[in-house]
Order: sequence, then C-alpha cells, then structure tokens
Amino acid sequence: GSLLRQPLNRPSHPGYIVFMLVTLFFCLFCLLFQQYPGMNQLSSSLGGLSLQSSPQPESLRPVDLTQERNILPTTPVWAPVPNLNVDLKKLNCSPDSFRCTLTNIPQTQALLNKAKLPLGLLLHPFRDLTQLPVITSNTIVRCRSCRTYINPFVSFIDQRRWKCNLCYRVNDVPEEFMYNPLTRSYGEPHKRPEVQNSTVEFIASSDYMLRPPQPAVYLFVLDVSHNAVEAGYLTILCQSLLENLDKLPGDSRTRIGFMTFDSTIHFYNLQEGLSQPQMLIVSDIDDVFLPTPDSLLVNLYESKELIKDLLNALPSMFTNTRETHSALGPALQAAFKLMSPTGGRVSVFQTQLPSLGAGLLQSREDPNQRSSTKVVQHLGPATDFYKKLALDCSGQQTAVDLFLLSSQYSDLASLACVSKYSAGCIYYYPSFHYTHNPSQAEKLQKDLKRYLTRKIGFEAVMRIRCTKGLSMHTFHGNFFVRSTDLLSLANINPDAGFAVQLSIEENLTDTSLVCFQTALLYTSSKGERRIRVHTLCLPVVSSLADVYAGVDVQAAICLLANMAVDRSISSSLSDARDALVNAVVDSLSAYGSTVSNLQHSALVAPSSLKLFPLYVLALLKQKAFRTGTSTRLDDRVYAMCQIKCQPLVHLMKMIHPNLYRIDRLTDEGAIHVNDRVVPQPPLQKLSAEKLTREGAFLMDCGSVFYIWIGKSCDNNFIEDVLGYPNFASIPQKMTYLPELDTLSSERARSFITWLRDNRPLSPVLHVVKDESPAKTEFFQHLIEDRTEAAFSYYEFLLHIQQQICK
Repeated sequence: GSLLRQPLNRPSHPGYIVFMLVTLFFCLFCLLFQQYPGMNQLSSSLGGLSLQSSPQPESLRPVDLTQERNILPTTPVWAPVPNLNVDLKKLNCSPDSFRCTLTNIPQTQALLNKAKLPLGLLLHPFRDLTQLPVITSNTIVRCRSCRTYINPFVSFIDQRRWKCNLCYRVNDVPEEFMYNPLTRSYGEPHKRPEVQNSTVEFIASSDYMLRPPQPAVYLFVLDVSHNAVEAGYLTILCQSLLENLDKLPGDSRTRIGFMTFDSTIHFYNLQEGLSQPQMLIVSDIDDVFLPTPDSLLVNLYESKELIKDLLNALPSMFTNTRETHSALGPALQAAFKLMSPTGGRVSVFQTQLPSLGAGLLQSREDPNQRSSTKVVQHLGPATDFYKKLALDCSGQQTAVDLFLLSSQYSDLASLACVSKYSAGCIYYYPSFHYTHNPSQAEKLQKDLKRYLTRKIGFEAVMRIRCTKGLSMHTFHGNFFVRSTDLLSLANINPDAGFAVQLSIEENLTDTSLVCFQTALLYTSSKGERRIRVHTLCLPVVSSLADVYAGVDVQAAICLLANMAVDRSISSSLSDARDALVNAVVDSLSAYGSTVSNLQHSALVAPSSLKLFPLYVLALLKQKAFRTGTSTRLDDRVYAMCQIKCQPLVHLMKMIHPNLYRIDRLTDEGAIHVNDRVVPQPPLQKLSAEKLTREGAFLMDCGSVFYIWIGKSCDNNFIEDVLGYPNFASIPQKMTYLPELDTLSSERARSFITWLRDNRPLSPVLHVVKDESPAKTEFFQHLIEDRTEAAFSYYEFLLHIQQQICK
C-alpha cells in the first residue's frame, strides 16, 4: 500500500461525469449573467473546479508531465509562501526553521485522505541564526491551559487579556508584559518582541531547571586496535583537537577526558599537578569499573598542558600494537559510568566490528547480495545492546556521537542505535585511510573542525504543540520520545533536523488559521538555561483544489523519505519502494479526478506537484532505497541514517543533486557575498544528454562535489581552472582546485566556496575525466537516465500512468 495507507476511490462513474459537466455548464451560465446569489457556496462545494472569478494560481496550472520534457526549473526551488494576509506573512516563521508539507491545511481528515498527500512538519530548530531576538524578562508569558508561549499569532482582546491561538483560552496579560523594553513605553503589549517575532529565545528562570545547569563535558573514546592504528585517524583527530581546544564551546567549568580501547580499556589520569598523563588499564571487560573516578574528567583550563601532552603522544603510542580485537561495548559502558554524574557528549571513534565483550557483533553481510533486486536483509540491529545503552545515556543527559572509519563491514545498523536513541550524530568514512584515501582524510579533518567548534546545547527537551484538532503521531530524527509529545535530546546541535507526521482528529471548521509551535529548552555551553521558540501559522482550506495549490513538494518528499526508511526496517525494502511509487500514483490519480475534460491518455499534475514524480524516482535511485545496483550494506544504512536526521535543505541535495555547467561562468545575474562576486549558473537536468563533451559540469550532491570534464573541453578552461595544459594531462585522482590568478579560476572557486558554506558535512571534491573509471559514481546520480536496474524518468512516468489507468 501507499505510505499514506488509504484505499483509493476514483469517481469515474459515467453518471458522475455527466452530472459534473451539467453542473459546470450551469455555473458558467451563471457566471456570464451574474444572477445566482449562492455562487460562492456552490464554488466551494465544487472546490476542485475553482470557479471563483479570481485567476487560477500558478501552483494549480495543470502540467502534462509526459509532454513537458524540461520539468526541472533552471533556478532553485523555494518553499511556497503560505497564502496569508500581508501582516501575517511578514511575521511568519522562516521555512529554513519550520515548514509543513501542505501550506494550506485541509479542514477535515476526509479532505486530506481525498488528496492522498502526506501531512507533516519538517524542523531545523537549532540552526545557526544571524539574528535572534533574545528575551530576558522575569515573566515568560504562556497560556495557562496548554502552555503555549505567547507569539505573533495570538489575539489581544484588550490591553489586559490575550487569546491563545492553539487552544483559544483567554489569559490575563501580566503586569510586567505591559512594559515594552524596546520602545521603553507602557501599555502596548502587542508591540513586545515576543509578539513581533515568530522565532525568539528566552533566558529561562530556575523554574525551568531540574538541577543547576551542567558544565560542558566532552569525552573522547578511541579505538586503538591494529586496524585503527593502520588507518591513521589518530593523527588527524589529535591535530584537530590541538588546533581547536580553545574553541570548544564552554566556559571556565568545561571538562574533558579521554579513553582508548582494544581488547582492554585504557583511562588517562590528567589531574592537575601530575608531571605527565598517567595511563590506567582495565583488563576485566566483563565487569567494567572506573579506576580513579575523580581524575578522569578534568577541567580543560587547569589541566591544559597535560591534555596537550597526551594529544601529542597518542598518535604514536600504539604504533607497534598486535591487538586486533575491539571491546567497544565495554568501553561504552565505562564511558556511561564516567559521564553519568554530569551528562555531556561522548565522541566514539570506531574502525571495525566490535569483537569482544558486551555488544560484540558478527558479520551479517553477504557481498554477493549487494546488487540483489530481491530481499535486502539486516537493515535493523542485530542486538538491542546499543539501543539499551543509548537509553541509559539519554536518561543521564549523555549523547553518544559515532565516527565510523571502516575498511570493511562494521554493522552500522546495530552501532547506529547508540547515537539514534541518545540524540547523537553519526559520521561515516568508508574505506578510510589517511594516506591511501586522502580525500576521506581531508573530509574527516574538515568535519572535525565544524564538529568541535559548532554550537551545542546540553540536557535539552523539545516539545511541538499544534492547534486544537490537529495531532502528532510519528516523530523522525535522533532522540528518545519521553512522552507523547516530548522529545528528550541529551545534546542538540545546529545541524540536526527532525520531522513529525500529523493527522486531523477534529474538523477545523471553526477556524481559518492553524498554528504550530516548537519549543526547545536547553542549557547553553556557557551554562545558561534557554528556550528557543518557533511559531508557524498556516491557512485552513475546504476545497481539494486549494489543498493541491499549497503543496510544498520538497517538504513532502523529505517526509515520505523518512516514512520509507521506517517502512524498510519494519517491513521490507521492496514494500517501502512500492509505497513510494503508490504515493505518486494515488496523489496524481486523486488530482486527475478533480480536473474536468482530462484526456484519458494524459498524465497531469498541478504545477505545485510537477516535480513529485521526478523526486520520487530520485529517491528510488538513492543509496538507501535502490536495488539492482551494487550497494554495500553499511553505505545503505548510513544513507537511511542521514535521511532521518538531515535538515531538508541538505537532504534535498542528497536526493536530487544540483548540476551546473561551469566552463562558461559569467557575472551576469551574479550575487555579491562578503566582497565576493558569486556566479549563478542555471540548473541543468540530471541527464547525460545535458553533458556536452566540450563542457565542464559541477554536480553538488550535498556531501560530495563532482566536476566532470568533457573530452573536448576547452584547453583555456583546463589551464585557467585546473592548472594543466590539456585534457590528457589531468591526473586520474584530482581532489581540489588550485588557487590560480585567472578570472575563470576565481569565478569557479567563488561559486564552489559559496555552495560549500553553511553545511554540516564538508563536501569532498572529485574531478572526473570523461571516460575514466571514476565516472560510474558520477553517472549514477544522473537520475533521469535509465540504468540496467531502473527506469528513466520518461519510463517512470509511463509506469505511473499505467498504474493510474489500471
């Protein structure tokens, strides 16, 4: 069945069609003579026919998909702007923080079911913001009934009373709120910053604390088995830590600690006053204990010299090791004991399958099944050890971040649970080796710089509230659901995305607007308790046409991707794939039934949904869901982890990369960013027919960039941008653009730097020569073309059409 799981019914009865045609002619007749008093009521009951005299919105223009060959716009697809009055539009939350799959909310669940579209929210609640109103007032004004924070969409009945926009209760305005600190005036509560901004941050009082705010605590747990030492990640990690020690978020109370492990666990006493770090070994991994509980997590500033000594020594301490085993489970148990008194962040670096003690794992991958079109097994965990440990950590406000740097299968499906349920993050570097795979080494180095210095919130909880009548039922992301609507986040970081599915429990007939509010309560790295609040307001509609007019197709595809990951694990991959196809079939079929005089052979979508089939095809070809193309199990599982926790803007590039031609960049239409001129080349569709041998193309896949150089590419471009005299002299493995003093080089680098900015994972760059073996990876992303195992875009449309006509 479809991911939306409702049976499909299509009004194709001949009598129905005759009735519709008669009604249509009658309405047109009335419109011509303007004599019919109930015109508006009639048009709303036939909502699908949009008979109001207002012109049809562009989003409802019917598009014949099989006829329109260039469906992809040449400029980026922006989030649709909700159809609100001018004042509300100005006040609404930025789609970068908060967006809904439908910007017009259906009045009833029945109407939503008819539209066959997913309803849900996508959130990026802690993203880096340049402007954020911070409010320090003694009274945080909230609804007495549902605890909603006062926001721009409440109504003031008079100066002394306000009405909640979620539960409609009337509340008193507290005395302190009558004074506006910004204008220093009294008696204008509606002009306070909380009511003028839909994203605000409150400094919280002691009412919002269960205990005094914790300090920032960082523990690094490092695999030092033979495999790990051979891969050489320690050098990069220690170097990165030495460079960024002073930039770790925190204050004078910040604490830090280190553990290493192979078949035993090694602790490091870094107590101030020692002449050098002291290594303490615990070899009983079946009953882990802390040798000196008080001196293993130390104050960063008091013990800074000892910490630096340890970081300088670590890379060479284990060079001659013969230890091949990995006691990851026991090391994590020890980390949990060490962190429990305070909470904080554990960063685990692992390079292989855990082979000793609690949580040990066996290899479950059959390499011969990597291209299978049948059943893909082992997408779920082999043991509940890592999930249980994560829940224990979450209970003690500790998140575990996993860095997996593996050269062979490491059962990420099991290991990922330790981060998933503790609100941690997962980083994955397949085939990592610091000399044999320099681009992965460079990626680790850049990712670590962002990871170690980005903002962090500790001991956090997040709650999402919505207007009475709406309810939330499934959450997506890395967290633990503590109660029906409270997400427990031991850590929150600015790169974490979340999604939630919604249903309409009670009809929304008495309201023209609904609101959603997310509140994130956290402790900043400086030890302040803060609450970040985002509020989104959307109109309610009663006609099917209006529901289609307001679809946010990118939000819808990201929500469906999350749902499909769940379906792959709980049911099967093939079930999830079928459900994705059915989502397109059902929604286009339902839309088709609202369009009059539709030719039976046409496949028509409203303009708002014209990219839906393309994006679903892209998902089916994505590593998470593809079949018939060789895909390592850990790669597939990692792609699924990414889908569940990437914010929409990054997830979209993973699903549908952006392709640009870059051998002819000009300043026409360029934008100016910090004294740089950034060219804005048009987007190209993802098809080999767009690649000309005379050109050079850049593909942005989110965490990787490819530059494809055509065989007959102009030598001037090759020399000015790549620094080689001609095509033949470009090396096979080139992973950077040199800084050359030419206009073409400056334009290309400026464009790539602009693309690179503001993303959680530093993209690696691969220069791919036409006809080199490396090009298969690049060509796999050309999703409009057919492969041995998958449809081309045109074939996919025909397949959808056949399913609809069945």
